[in-house]
Amino acid sequence: MKKSLKITIAIVTVFAAVLVYFLPMIKMNFAGSAHYTEQDRREYDFYTPEILRDMPRISQRYDFNFANITGPAMHVNAVRFYGTRDTSKIDSYLISKEYNKQETCDLEAVCWKASDPQETIYVGTLTTEDTVQVQVAYDFYK
Repeated sequence: MKKSLKITIAIVTVFAAVLVYFLPMIKMNFAGSAHYTEQDRREYDFYTPEILRDMPRISQRYDFNFANITGPAMHVNAVRFYGTRDTSKIDSYLISKEYNKQETCDLEAVCWKASDPQETIYVGTLTTEDTVQVQVAYDFYK
């Protein structure tokens, strides 16, 4: 085999390997939504903000969601805790991270804000089941 053909095959092989490795990350970057657990390491590491990573796990069963709402205008990351309605540990955690409970909220939840004007945290319980949902919304128009 000619030397130039060997080099071309090597370059194509390396390019294909890099593409296969990074393709899931490229897909995640352009995804409109995702549903995952903490065991889905690649998605968990990519989508989950630090505030949700460090949040106390108030039940044994929980999962995460990501949504890109109205294009790139807003990202919403959420964690749902099943089998509980108690938000006291989450409230204490947010206070320790210097978040302040807001007097009004645009959802049927408790709103929390810190120094970042683009970030709002919503803590609520679902009325039909024992589930606590914590959403971190980033509004890029603010």
